[in-house]
Amino acid sequence: MPPVRLGLRENRSQIVLLLLIVVFIGAVVGVERSVLPLLAESEFGLTSATVAVSFLIAFGFAKAGANFLAGELAGRIGHRRILLVAWAFGIPVPILLMWAPSWGWIVFANLLLGINQGLAWSTTQIMKIDLAGPRQRGMAMGLNECVGYLGVAAAALGAGYLAAAYGPRPAPYLIALIAAVLGLLVTLIGARDTRHHVELEKSIVATSQAKGAPELPSGQIARIWHGSWSYRPLFATNQAGLLNNLKEGVAWGLLPIFFAKQGLDLKQIAWLAALYPAVWGIVQLGTGTLSDRVGRRPLIVGGLLVQALALAGFASLNGFIPWAVSAVVLGVGTAAVYPTLIAQVGDLVAPKTRASAIGLYRLWRDLGYVVGALFAGLLTDLLSFRATILIIALLLVGSGLIALFLLPAPRSSLESARAEV
Repeated sequence: MPPVRLGLRENRSQIVLLLLIVVFIGAVVGVERSVLPLLAESEFGLTSATVAVSFLIAFGFAKAGANFLAGELAGRIGHRRILLVAWAFGIPVPILLMWAPSWGWIVFANLLLGINQGLAWSTTQIMKIDLAGPRQRGMAMGLNECVGYLGVAAAALGAGYLAAAYGPRPAPYLIALIAAVLGLLVTLIGARDTRHHVELEKSIVATSQAKGAPELPSGQIARIWHGSWSYRPLFATNQAGLLNNLKEGVAWGLLPIFFAKQGLDLKQIAWLAALYPAVWGIVQLGTGTLSDRVGRRPLIVGGLLVQALALAGFASLNGFIPWAVSAVVLGVGTAAVYPTLIAQVGDLVAPKTRASAIGLYRLWRDLGYVVGALFAGLLTDLLSFRATILIIALLLVGSGLIALFLLPAPRSSLESARAEV
């Protein structure tokens, strides 16, 4: 067995393989972003916005629970086994979406998709954090989220063009089926556990006699309470994650329907659905690394406020070009927040309980899908698309203020990370 070392360069072959797996993970979910919300009315005759986003509520519940489970099981059964289980849940999803006879089957398919995405994405993130070590956590998360959301964007664009050429089913979902099968094969062939890297980091922390980050309590209830409320920096991180994904109830669930009602065609909707995650993915290459240098809080607070500005643009502007600009701004704001929040969790918690803390964070973050979809659907049915988008923007501003006051100052955040090596 080769010597175990921490760092992206030192573990580049495994990092590259995990990045490839993340592309496939992103592609499986990406096909839904441009086409699926439109099926509710066009194929199943559903006119209520709340019912139309019910697939996202199911997805969010399942993904949130799977995130938490992935963190809890990481040290017990190994990362590779979790990934294999994730693909077992993912492969049936596109088949169900192709041939679902009713909207209930679409919702069930998204329950399976949520389990797939929660287990797979959480596990690959934890593995990269383990491999990178504390000095390069932000960069590792930037790389991870970049390639993942480029996969989302490519699949969303491809699905839109296939839907325009061949209809909304079954052709677009062939992309997801191929990605799921390839993801399973790559995992079987090359994925390796990272438990030895966690042990190495723990030994470095112990021998350096530095003051490390605290561990979560050992009891399940105490751990959830500590990470969700009593440890205020983790609370601030978790609520920012929840509000960030609450916005996805609009971006994923409602915006395609809104664009269609405003007269955009399938190809234009596909470009808007792809542009947001593409910018989100590319910009994360810089924001994850930047957070390692300047601290986490400025990017988290600023990113939430930029997202609020983008949503205000969707609500107040009209036409493909103005909405494309808003999609770019939304991608930039999300890119500032997404990898930085996970790196922040890594800073705040000791290596021994890191997987559990990340699982808990992702539980809260992806409950945002549920809250956002339900809240946005109900508001749209009661008010309008534009009013709903503006209300979600105001909630993001509030989340940014909470993060500003409760997250560690940039200097202390960086020193905490560096003290662990």
